[in-house]
Amino acid sequence: MNSRCPDWDTAIFIDSVNQYYFTGTMQDGILFIRKDEGSKRGSRLLYGVRRSFARANIEAPLFQDPGEESEELLGMASYRDLEGRIGRDLGRLYIEGGAMPAAGLERLGKYFSFSSPAGRDGPGFLDTVIRGVRSVKSEAEISLIRGSGEAHRILLEERVPALLREGMSEAEFLGELAAEMYRLGYQGITRFHQTHAEMYFGQIGFGTNSLYPSLFDGPGGAKGDGPASPLSADAERRLKKGDPVFVDVGFGIKGYHSDKTQVYYFGCEPPAEFKKAHRFCLDMQKRLAEQLVPGAIPSKLYLDRVSNLSGEELDCFMGVDNSHKVKFLGHGVGLNIDELPVIAKGFDEPLEENMVLALEPKKGVPGIGLAGVEDTYIVKPGGGLCVTGGGREIILV
Repeated sequence: MNSRCPDWDTAIFIDSVNQYYFTGTMQDGILFIRKDEGSKRGSRLLYGVRRSFARANIEAPLFQDPGEESEELLGMASYRDLEGRIGRDLGRLYIEGGAMPAAGLERLGKYFSFSSPAGRDGPGFLDTVIRGVRSVKSEAEISLIRGSGEAHRILLEERVPALLREGMSEAEFLGELAAEMYRLGYQGITRFHQTHAEMYFGQIGFGTNSLYPSLFDGPGGAKGDGPASPLSADAERRLKKGDPVFVDVGFGIKGYHSDKTQVYYFGCEPPAEFKKAHRFCLDMQKRLAEQLVPGAIPSKLYLDRVSNLSGEELDCFMGVDNSHKVKFLGHGVGLNIDELPVIAKGFDEPLEENMVLALEPKKGVPGIGLAGVEDTYIVKPGGGLCVTGGGREIILV
């Protein structure tokens, strides 16, 4: 914050994932970080917790060292309980613009005064700053992502083929897939930064269901159970010979995710155009992975890969059809599935070692289904280190 937003005085976090990142616990609470040049950390903290204060007191390592006088953990019923501890005047305030509701900001205004950063009408936003901090993973985080990635590989490469059988519905498959995920240590939730992403497992589709338009900001599609639950599974669609099966699921262990997609073909050889599309995506992923080195510029990686594609290659690339495409080739992965950096235009800050990205080139094949791959990589000097097994050919079942 001192570098990116030097006018800051106070930063406030209410997002549960950010609270966990800083404190080690995930509660109904609010975390204040105040600039304090007189402390050895350059800041002082107050974590107010409604529920559960008892659990926060057990889990939060940040507050368990009696030698640290700058950190405070406080049970609260309302923001009024924090006023005496943190002070009423918060100075120039920064908040999570994507997480703080207007009603929450209004409640803050009842008990605290704050001013706007220079040039703003309201509080400043620190979303990009914290997502940038979280994008470079520690060795402890990398270890968890590696564990998730290996379980993910086993799930999609070894377990799924044994689940697929003629006549089963998408809903039946999703239920059996979920059971296998839990057997492999899945944490039970896949978290997203973006709103409206109500997926607990991922996107699946038999045949052309994987080309069904979706609100989800990804290249894949899903018909789901209907308008009220568009990101689930179709209970009516049953697997038959000649169907491609699209499986794009997030996996997570102890908070940290990996992201992987595998395509299968049931009962026969895939059509030539489907195999060609898949091979194109595999080659794209391989070239991108080789370029995931410290110092590489994400926007340049994107433009280098897409600017010279032919009309045939661009047709339905990164989308279910030409009217439903996304404008990225990969995204960061960590406590959320969709983190920074993003392999897309506008992302010009260089990659750093131990950033983690999912590369997901995919291509719709009209009348058949979605081809393509997705795997999770760690940025290393020698290129991306894959933790989910690497891009696979279509698995025949």
